[in-house]
Amino acid sequence: MKEVVLIVVAHPDDETIGMGGSIKKHIFKGDEVYAISMTDGVGSRDLSSSKEVKSRIESAKLASSLLGFKWEKSYDFADNKLDSYPLLEVVKCVEEAKSKYDPTIVYTHSNADLNIDHRVIANAVLTAFRPQPNENCREIRLFEVPSATDYGNNIVTGFFKPNLFISLEKKHWEAKLSALKAYKNEIKEYPHSRSLESIQNLAKLRGNQIGVNMAESFQIVRKIDH
Repeated sequence: MKEVVLIVVAHPDDETIGMGGSIKKHIFKGDEVYAISMTDGVGSRDLSSSKEVKSRIESAKLASSLLGFKWEKSYDFADNKLDSYPLLEVVKCVEEAKSKYDPTIVYTHSNADLNIDHRVIANAVLTAFRPQPNENCREIRLFEVPSATDYGNNIVTGFFKPNLFISLEKKHWEAKLSALKAYKNEIKEYPHSRSLESIQNLAKLRGNQIGVNMAESFQIVRKIDH
């Protein structure tokens, strides 16, 4: 069955860091994959400039071409300030993509992330895809983002508890690695958890937990089997 996949992220790069290999796997299967982002991902930085914003846009375009998905829209909410907007404003943006694509699978952030933008997006997606009669979406999956999910604390943010693992073959990982390099300005030096080595280590860990070489992990919050 061909799936229509919608990915909702706070910042362009979250999709690649969190689930780039799984995106490529969807594409190889023949699924349609669309993504929306809510901020430019750099506006909150002290030295942010129009040049840096343009660079992130170009990186996002390159990553999408390497992984095979399509950016539906990038909104201009203030970076790292999504909690300053009424949740309904963010929900309406998600509903716009929902109405256009009527996805069967939706991916978004974990609410266990330290990053406030990620938590707002998780809430917005669950609101936009609240159960309705004749709903086409059969599954909502949350993904982890190194340097966000791992920085959370259960006392404040709760846990990310993966219950879905998507195994990655070499071709999936290589596509993700290329897309990560497209976001070179966002990649840190090892042993930062957002370094190339650490992201690969996480993929190996998730793979080893299910008996394969590499994987990406997700938390299913709703699955409907008709």
